[in-house]
Parts: sequence; C-alpha cells; structure tokens
Amino acid sequence: MENKEKVDISKYVDMLVRRKYWLIISFMVVFLAGVGYLLNAPKIYESSTLILVQAQKVPQDFVRSIVTSDAEDRLRTITQQVTSRTNLEGIIKKFNLYESKDDRGMLIDDKVRVLRRNILINVAASGNRGGNAFSISFRGEVPQKVMLVTNALASNFISENLKIRESQALGTSYFLADELDSVKKELMGKEEQLKKYKEKYMGGLPEQLNSNLRILESLQGQLERLTDSLSASENRKLVLEQNLAVTSEKGLDITKPIPEGRNSLAVLKARLASLLTRYTEKYPDVINLRKQIAALEKEMAQKSDSDENTSPSAEVDSSPNPQLAAINLEIASEKNDIEKLKKEIKIYQARVEKTPDREQELLSLNRDYGNLRNLYDSMLNRKLEASISVSMEKKQKGEQFMVIDPAKVPVRPISPDARKIMLITMILGLGIGCGLIYLTELLDTSYRSPEDAEKDLSVPVLISLPFLMTPKEIKRKKINNIIFAASLYTGFVIVLAGIVLSAKGLHATINYITGIFSGV
Repeated sequence: MENKEKVDISKYVDMLVRRKYWLIISFMVVFLAGVGYLLNAPKIYESSTLILVQAQKVPQDFVRSIVTSDAEDRLRTITQQVTSRTNLEGIIKKFNLYESKDDRGMLIDDKVRVLRRNILINVAASGNRGGNAFSISFRGEVPQKVMLVTNALASNFISENLKIRESQALGTSYFLADELDSVKKELMGKEEQLKKYKEKYMGGLPEQLNSNLRILESLQGQLERLTDSLSASENRKLVLEQNLAVTSEKGLDITKPIPEGRNSLAVLKARLASLLTRYTEKYPDVINLRKQIAALEKEMAQKSDSDENTSPSAEVDSSPNPQLAAINLEIASEKNDIEKLKKEIKIYQARVEKTPDREQELLSLNRDYGNLRNLYDSMLNRKLEASISVSMEKKQKGEQFMVIDPAKVPVRPISPDARKIMLITMILGLGIGCGLIYLTELLDTSYRSPEDAEKDLSVPVLISLPFLMTPKEIKRKKINNIIFAASLYTGFVIVLAGIVLSAKGLHATINYITGIFSGV
C-alpha cells in the first residue's frame, strides 16, 4: 500500500513537472487578470462618524422633559427627513456628486437613489461612553467628498434633532396654553354659577344651618314670651272691664268723652309703657314714641294756653277709658308682633327644611367646581413645566446628538477588496492550471513506463532503454530549464506580491513599491 501511494504521488509530481508550463501560464494569466481588474475597477471609499446620544444636562428632578419619544424612534424619523429627496438633492448640488463622465447621463432621481443607497445608519449601544450611539457611513469614489458628505449628514442629523425636540416642546406648550384658556373659561362660568346660587339662596345655605337653628330657637322663645304677654294683657283687660262695670253700677258716668288730644297722649304713653316692658330705651319704636309724645305735649300745651284765654272754666275729665284703649292697643300690637314672629318662624323653618336639598345641589356644584379647579391647577403646572422645557430646549440643555468621532478622509478603499481578489485569483489560477494538466494527460496516449505498456498491450516488456538526447536536444533542455527557473522566480515574485497586496492592500503596496523605486 505504501509503495502504491508513493508511486501515485510520484506520478502526479512527474505530471506537474512535465506539464509545468500549463500551471505557470494559467496562474500568470489569471493572476494578471485579477491584478488588472483590481487596478482598473472603480475604487469605493467609505467614511463614517460616530454620534453619541447625550442625556439632558439639567437633572430630571429639576426640569422634566416633555419630549417623551425615545432616541431610536426619533432617529427613524430624522433618518426619513435627512434622506428625503429634497435634502439629498441639496447635498448632490452642494458637493457636485456624480458629475463624472460615466455619471453625467444620470437623472436626478437616479442620483438621489444611488446616494440614498450609499448612506448607512447603524444604531448600537455604547455603554462605555455613557449612553446610546449610532454611526453614519457614506460610500463614494472621491475620498475628500466622501468625508465632506458624511460630516454634512451628521450635521443634518444634529440640526434636525434639535428642530424636532424644539417643535415638540413648542407644540405641547401651545396645546396646553389653549386647553388652559378653555378650562379657565369653564372654571369662571362655574364660579359665576356658584356665586348666583349662593346669592339666590342666601340664608338657607348648608353652612348657615346652625345659625338658622339658633335664630329659629330664639324666635320661638320670643313667640312664647309674646304669647304669655298677650295672655297677661287680655287678663288685665278683663279685670279692667270688670272694674269699669262695677263703677258704672255705682252711678259713675263713664260715657263722657275725653278730649281728643289728651286721649291720644294717654294712648301713646300706654303704648310706650308697654314697649318699655320688652325693649330698651334705644329701641327705634321707643325713640319714635317719645318724639311723638313730646310733640303732642307741646301741641296740647299751646292749645291749653289758648283754651284758658277763651274759657278758663273748662273742665277736664279723667276717665279710665284711656287705660282700656291702651290695653286694647297693647293687645293689638302683641298680636301683630306674634303674626310677624310666626311668619319669620315659617321662613326659617322652610330654610331648615330645604337645607338638605340645598346641600345636595351645592355639593354637586362644588364637586364640578372642584374638578375643574383641580384640572386647571394641574394644567397650569404642566404649562409651566412645558414653558421651562421649551426654554431648556432652546438653550440646548436637553437630550442632544454629539459627534464624538468625526469623519476623516478614507485612505484605503473598501471595494474592490484587494485581499479577497488576490486570494481568489491565486486559487483560481492554480486550479485552472491543475485542471489543464490533468486534461492534457488524459488526452496524451503515450506510455510513460513499462508497466503502462504491459498493461495496455498485454505483452511483457523484456528490456527498456533510457532516452538518449542529442546535443541539440540537450541545449534546448538547458534553455528550457533556464526559462523554467526564470518563470518560477517570476511566479514566486508575483505570488509574494499578491500576498503582500492581500495583506496590506492596494494603496500600501503601491506606496511601498514607489518608495523602493524612488530610493533606487
């Protein structure tokens, strides 16, 4: 088994040595084709910038932000605005993008589509930097323009974020201001309704219930006293009438009229005496009666002087009738006072009886007023918070996008990838060369060993002679060996250059080779 494996390996090695030019030529052609493609293919450069989502600078305990959307949602909105047709057309015109000979025939819609496809936005957590971050990348053929466009996109993102936050804060503030005015009008209307209700039912409000009960109790006490006083007055009247009846039986003339002035004065004095039993000297009726008595006494004094001059012998009869009239007047006054007290008692009783209804109605009004008042206070606080939040956004103290890694001019293109192309071309060149060698061997019918001849002819080989070359053939073989060595050396150099190119990239390799030749 080991001999067969050795024979097989040597057979393939002999095949490669014999057909080495197929391998070298195929490898060189494919490798040079890959290098040609790498040198002639358009170079695509990429520049990126990293933007940090920085939390608001004022603590949330002091100023609460009214922009509630998170950074990712806001980033999606900003992305749609930044990559809009209008914005991208402005960037294309500003930086003269896609103005090469190959791109001059493109329509503006195609340019916008290509530009949008070359913009990449990636959101990633950046815990070591203290918050979330996202990157913006742009790909293009001109490194300087790639860097400028990337920075312009980052600037647009930052400005759009500030606009969106300020717009949301202002919109919330304006909305709260309008709603606050509406609630204020409703609150004022409810206050006016409550005021009119209290004015309408003043005296019968629930908070006046204790006062009404005390007044009602006092009125009932006055009514009892007046009732007792009326009973006493009626008893006095009855006693006086009995006395008058007794006097009349004894022959006294009580039918003689009393002068009108004196009778009126007696009645007024009796009325004053009755009032003084219940009221003080400062009572208005007492003061008025005293004035009337004084005026009547003055009038009677003047009349008395004139009567003395005309009939000095006139007699004045003092009859008890004034006492009876005074009692009658007192009884009538007491009855009148009792009727007034009863009316007042009915009024206060009605107020007390209506108090539960008033309390229920007033409770409903106060509940509606309290709800509106709480809503107004809450919205007023929110309006003040919104105003502070708007001020914070205008001063750029809220959540912001901050560039922490600005875009730089790219040095190495990302496409075409020199490492991949070199690796693929080397593998493809070797594979094509080996394939051609194997195919050529299959088409070659010559015998390479006595065993091949015995196997094919079924005749034993008695003797084999080595191949004898002529001097001319020897010279040709030496030339072929020299060519093979040169080809092998050239292939080695090319493979080495391919490895360096794959490892360092196209630009680094060119710069390295340029430096070698400039040094030479």
